[in-house]
Amino acid sequence: MERTSAFTVLLFLLLGSSRAAVEEENPEFWRAQAKQTLQSVLDRQLNTNVAKNILFFLGDGMGITTYTAARILKGQLQNQSGEETVMTMDTFPHVGLAKTYSVDFQIADSAATATAYLCGVKTNLNTVGVNAAARNGVCRTQKGNEVTSILKWAKDAGKSVGIVTTTRVQHATPAGSYAHSASRTWYSDADMPDSAIGEGCTDISSQLLKNVDIDVIIGGGRQYMTPRGTKDPEYPADFSSGGKRRDGRHLIQEWQNMKNGKVAHYAWNKTEFDAIDPDTTDYLMALFEPGDLRFDAERDPSMDPSLMETVEKAIRILQKNPKGFFLLVESGRIDQAHHQGNAYLALHEAVAFDGAIARALELTSEDDTLTIATADHSHPLTFNGFPFRGQSILGKSPLWGTDMLPYTTLMYGNGPGHKIVNGKRPDIRNVNTNSMEYIQLSAAPLDSTTHSGEDVVVLARGPMAHLFSGVQEQNYIAHAMGYAACVGADLRHCQGPITSAVDRNSVSPGGNGAAGRSATPISILLASLLGLKILM
Repeated sequence: MERTSAFTVLLFLLLGSSRAAVEEENPEFWRAQAKQTLQSVLDRQLNTNVAKNILFFLGDGMGITTYTAARILKGQLQNQSGEETVMTMDTFPHVGLAKTYSVDFQIADSAATATAYLCGVKTNLNTVGVNAAARNGVCRTQKGNEVTSILKWAKDAGKSVGIVTTTRVQHATPAGSYAHSASRTWYSDADMPDSAIGEGCTDISSQLLKNVDIDVIIGGGRQYMTPRGTKDPEYPADFSSGGKRRDGRHLIQEWQNMKNGKVAHYAWNKTEFDAIDPDTTDYLMALFEPGDLRFDAERDPSMDPSLMETVEKAIRILQKNPKGFFLLVESGRIDQAHHQGNAYLALHEAVAFDGAIARALELTSEDDTLTIATADHSHPLTFNGFPFRGQSILGKSPLWGTDMLPYTTLMYGNGPGHKIVNGKRPDIRNVNTNSMEYIQLSAAPLDSTTHSGEDVVVLARGPMAHLFSGVQEQNYIAHAMGYAACVGADLRHCQGPITSAVDRNSVSPGGNGAAGRSATPISILLASLLGLKILM
């Protein structure tokens, strides 16, 4: 067996040595490339403008392995080798790492992490928009422990705000921007225990309407907004897709009634969505599914818009505000595909996410828009096995195991892909591991792959993007965004002296350069004081 394994290693090394492109065999290729990159870094100037706008892109479950594998897939989808591909996120000049643990667990969930990077406070697993004094599922511990988010700070400062997600709009990540709940799963009142309702806690859907006046709400989650017995407009024959609320409230209609006197549109399909003119729209709620949206690889383009399309519509509505905007964009189904042990779906979601970021950059200016791309946590996805250059990222390693069976380049530490029959792994020599349905092998059996606890990447560009360098606690992100945009408690950035050449020479369209710093509105100062009192 050892002799056979050694021969296999030698063979694949010899084969792999012939895969390099001719120019890559010339050392000058690499020297010239590095020289060009070095010069671009040396020429870089810090942008210390006040951020008029903030675009916050969150790849749920997009750990560094997912990020790297998605880069390769993106290139391979364009008939390239893949490894050398440049993602839009790769072009962000400032990069850091965030530590993702929660107060009570080494490995966190999306609710605890959302509270950290949106509200600036670390908390406990499964709780959202509350500090760590609150306990999971215990309503009475929620009261008095609420914490506000960067979305609310921005709204209080007069900016327009929005959320775009590929999950239900009540899910952990978007909920972190507006809700306060001892349980992330209290999507509607039907999901709450009677004791919690009796103690005065409210469901996340009702808080979506009440807590913050959100200008743009795009995602899924129709069924949590309507009463029991309400048929879903897309799936009227499917009882499980219908309304879930026990209290009889129709929150979509309530939202429409609340916007009296404003141009407010509700859409549940692409035809309605496409007909909405962002130039004349004040408010938009678009809920395309009863629950989470479909995976991008399975999406029906005639019924559901892409993430790129929803992001563009949101930006065009929000950017009409001369004071700027805050937009949270979540690619939430990267995480859900990983939970299924399906790398194909996860990576295609991440590629679509990068495309949406590219479109957002085209619609905004780096002078006045701070753009962040990060993840909330990772997954136990491994990238292994010495695959050849340009080999499919979803393919099999040329180096087989000592049991003389192949394995895929991407595998999971745990999850539904654990299959041991009579003490042996499955033989996948004749299995198409590039298919949408393939579930990667995993080391330990679980119905759903867990999260993992390594640091996640934080990429930034635009005003004060250099604040997002280094290794930081995840809750630091909210405070750095607030400082950059002069929202929330820390207004020093719009009050201090201008010392940077970038500041002296550039004034953004919204007055965020020298002219924009002459005075601080009383409303912002008041919001700051109120926010500080709440956070204390």
